[in-house]
Parts: sequence; structure tokens; C-alpha cells
Amino acid sequence: MTEVTLAVVGGGLRGLTYARRAHATGAGRVVAVAEPDPQRRAAFAAEFGIAPELAHPGWKELAAAGRLADAAVIATHDQLHTDPAVTLAGLGYHILLEKPMATSEREAARIADAARRNGILLAVCHVLRYTPYTRVVRGLLDEGRIGRLISVQHLEPVGWWHDAHSFVRGHWRRQDTSAPMLLAKACHDIDWLVHLFGRPPARVSSFGSLSHFHAGDRPSGAADRCLDCPLEPSCPYSAPRLYLGCLGDPEREFWPLSAVTPGRTEEDVLAALRTGPYGRCVYACDNDVVDHQEVVMEFDDGATCSFTMSAFTPMEHRRTRLFGTHGYVDGDGTTLRLVDFRTGEEELIHTNDPGADAAGPSAADGHGGGDEGLTDAFLAAVASGDPSLLRSDAAESLMTHRVVWAAEQARLTGSVVTL
Repeated sequence: MTEVTLAVVGGGLRGLTYARRAHATGAGRVVAVAEPDPQRRAAFAAEFGIAPELAHPGWKELAAAGRLADAAVIATHDQLHTDPAVTLAGLGYHILLEKPMATSEREAARIADAARRNGILLAVCHVLRYTPYTRVVRGLLDEGRIGRLISVQHLEPVGWWHDAHSFVRGHWRRQDTSAPMLLAKACHDIDWLVHLFGRPPARVSSFGSLSHFHAGDRPSGAADRCLDCPLEPSCPYSAPRLYLGCLGDPEREFWPLSAVTPGRTEEDVLAALRTGPYGRCVYACDNDVVDHQEVVMEFDDGATCSFTMSAFTPMEHRRTRLFGTHGYVDGDGTTLRLVDFRTGEEELIHTNDPGADAAGPSAADGHGGGDEGLTDAFLAAVASGDPSLLRSDAAESLMTHRVVWAAEQARLTGSVVTL
């Protein structure tokens, strides 16, 4: 297979994930990077052997150099996707775009239009479509193993400490600097559910709020920072317990600790918690995104789907129940229990590849194999010029994002939104 050259815009966790997979398989080679943080840019360039003149401080400098590679990975913060995506599409780069596509419908439509107008491949990183688990679930539905799909229950267990890290203390805590949590965290899930049904819903409703992580639920005697707090040892959201516990574990040092400090000593962590955002009390932050949300969808044939996103869970694989006219499937992200109504027989289906390492649900461990599957498919599509190797295109990603925005509209207005 032809080696695909890559320019990476955003050298953080997600950009590193896709770049490392490309290098590990030999299907891709990173030749340029755009990253504003000098330390992170230097480390990224050193890891991938990028020439100094091709390590740029921003996407504008990269774009000014012309087309440097076959494709670009855009893994900047959510609100900074649109301009680099539109500009690099105009230069002829094929694009792997981190989700969400953009933080508004208008900007997402600009990106989709730029991809169409310039005839480039654009894959939004809906990694759940690319897991072995998803292939098996879709196969069961396509083969008619449970008859016609009538309803689905789907849970996204965000995880109590993950929510505190990313959506209370972290980058995705505010809508004005990031996006609604449903878009930032669960556009994956809405896209996946639409993928299972094979079409968008006809009507959407939604409920949810910021119920716990606010000053009204702050325990008496709590301090503004965990390091000063007498209640810290018994608090489920203790920052010292979480981040000091990452030390010595390479996966947890990669994430979530890398967001807190580049250091890897107890002194580094404590210094970051003393002054940085990740040491704040979860009841004394400036967060405003929801900590739980329900979305209910109805499809054109009367089929229904309920989706729950909750902070108040362990951090695990998504869990899904599919109810069909001839059978039932209960899935936990790796194993499926199928009940056939016609025979009464039950079958357990294990979806992990034999001999493969168990892949977990998070960005730290590949989203159940989805990160690797997406990267491989994108590189193969670029190398061959075959867009059918991708499981969604710009237009379909825009459509599933529109379902998310409809759900947010329904939640904020207390209405049922017709698409």
C-alpha cells in the first residue's frame, strides 16, 4: 500500500493517537505539525522526525507553506476546527477531523461544503463506527437476526472522575468556550445510534441539567481547592487521589495526567493542583454544561430510541439493548447476548479479535479499537482513492450532528423537535 503523508494540526492527545497509529502500521508518515505550545510542538516533532522548518506554531503558517502532505489530521480544540478545515480542504488536503465537526450548525455546514466543493475525502472521527463490536452489531441487524428493530436503549457511562476531569474542571466545562456536553462528549453516541437505524430520526426530545456540580450542592466546610480541604479524603472527586494515582501508570500518565501537568513526579502534580484548574473543588468551578441528559428519538416507522448520558457511573464501555420483532440483543461494548424469539435459544457473541489486547472505552485506550480502525480506514481510503472504505462522509456527519443540535434545542425549549 502507498504510504500516506500527514500534516497534524494540534499535537495533543488526539493528534498523537492518530499519528502514532499511522506510524505503527507503516501506512502513514507524519511530515509536518502545527502546534502553538512550544514544548508540545518540539516533543511531537522529535517523536516523528519532523524537520524544524515543518514544525509550525499554528495552522495558518502550515497552510501558508502550501500542500505539504496528502492528508491532514485536525485535532485542535472544538471551537477551532472550521477555519483550518476549510482552508486545508481548499489546498487539496484530505482531512481526518476530530469530533465534534464544529460547535455550530453553520460552521459544520461550511466544512461539509468545502469538502464537497474541493472533492476531498473528509472523515469526522466518529470512532465508534469503526470498532469490532460495531461491525458485529450492524451485521446482526443487517442479517435480520432480531427482525425489524423496534426500540433501543443506550447508555454512555461518562464516569464520575472523568466528568470531574473534563467537564467540571477541564477544557469542556463551559458552553461558551467549548460546546454543550451532548455535542462534545456524545455526538459519538448519536452518530452511532443513527448508524444502527440507518437513517435519521423524525422527531427528537431531550431533558437534562447541571444537577450536582455547582455551589448549591457544596458540602459545608469544603474549601475552594482540594489541597486545602478537610473533606478531601472522603470526597469522590478528590483531585490528589485521582492525579497522584496516575503516577507510574504510562496509560494514565498519557491521559488524564498530561492535561494537568507535563511533569511526572509527586511534586509536579501537587504544584499543578495548587495553582491550576484541575485542583479546584468541583463545587467551586465555573462549569455550566450538564452532568446528565436524556435524548429520546422517534423514527419514521414508529421505532424509538432512548439515550442516557450520565456522569454518575463508573467509566465503562457503552451499554446497549436492542429490541427487535424476532429477537433481543444486550451488549456491553465487548460481548453480546442474543435471544432468538423463534427458538428461545440464547447466544453469547464475543466481539474482540482473538489474541488482541482488551481495548477500553476511553481516549486513553483506543475507544474499543475504534481509534485504530478509523485511522486505518482513512489511510486506506486516501491511498486508494476509495471513499467507500470510510463508514461516513461529510454529509452524513453533518446530518448526525444536526440530530444533536435538535436534541439541545428540545432540551432548552422543553419541546419536541421535528427534523
